[in-house]
Amino acid sequence: MRFPLGLTLAVSRYMMSQAVHRRKRYPTTLMLEPLYTCNLACVGCSTERHTGKLSDRLTLAECLEAVDVSNTPTMSLCGGEPTLYPELPDLIEGLVKRGKYIFLCTNTLAIEKGLFDRIPPDPHLLVNVHLDGMRETHDFVCNRKGVFDHAVAMIGESKRRGYQTMTNTTVYQETSMAEVEELCEMLMGMDVDGMLISPGYQYSTVEQDIFMKRDDIHAKFSQVMALSKRYPLTATPGFLRFCAGQKELKCSPYSTVTRTPMGWKGPCYLIEEKFYPTYDEFWNSTDWEYWESRQDERCRNCYMHSGFEASAVQAASSNPKELLELMAWNMTKPKRKK
Repeated sequence: MRFPLGLTLAVSRYMMSQAVHRRKRYPTTLMLEPLYTCNLACVGCSTERHTGKLSDRLTLAECLEAVDVSNTPTMSLCGGEPTLYPELPDLIEGLVKRGKYIFLCTNTLAIEKGLFDRIPPDPHLLVNVHLDGMRETHDFVCNRKGVFDHAVAMIGESKRRGYQTMTNTTVYQETSMAEVEELCEMLMGMDVDGMLISPGYQYSTVEQDIFMKRDDIHAKFSQVMALSKRYPLTATPGFLRFCAGQKELKCSPYSTVTRTPMGWKGPCYLIEEKFYPTYDEFWNSTDWEYWESRQDERCRNCYMHSGFEASAVQAASSNPKELLELMAWNMTKPKRKK
């Protein structure tokens, strides 16, 4: 399977319960950012996500409160660099006790001290390594030499220690698709558990224009669709068709709710309109219909996984042919040749 069976069942049960209650909008993933402290300042990253003081981090109690009030089956631990969060072992323990599935997003620079020998492997924990290309490209994106080599070494060590280990690759304007294929081939040889490939988002605070426009995204993701037949990509067929310009989807900004050291971020993970002190205020104050429509200028070239994967899954769920395709896709994971 592309995803662990337990995760697939947890998400399926959750979505069925929302359907029973006839809820049109609901979150599926909590983007939990316990801190805005990072050991990198990547060129494609929003400025606030790597400029925060460690003293300004969320407390463990605040993190767990966000988990309980949002009640999503999955969460992405991001930031900032989550392996720098001092309370990470207690946080992971609390999430596992609640039956949550955790994608720990990391650049791996602090993974040896922050994760290994502090937090044991668990079926609920998936280590998600940022890797935006081969050596030259990834080190450029991270604005530091040696990051690629360290990340590759830590992927191998993570697998050796028994952690479920995935990768997350952002495609930019200058990204070579031949290089993306080379990266997939390398990671396939390392037997990673999954690879997410997604377009980047043009944050207003990023000075360098490295982001793709709509036509660029369509062209490059037509090629990513071909890669999905040979490598264990975790983006669904419907999402990839959307990125390739073969399918239209509304955004689901509510599908990934974001708790940060500054509050609940609205309207979505990407756009910083306002920070709210409580979840209820965030949820009830956001004009979801407006943001679904993509009429805002900041949404024009957005094809982000965080906004459209849930839309793709919901669309497939209401179409018998696409639903069967989605089920078959999840069951048939490409594997490396022995």
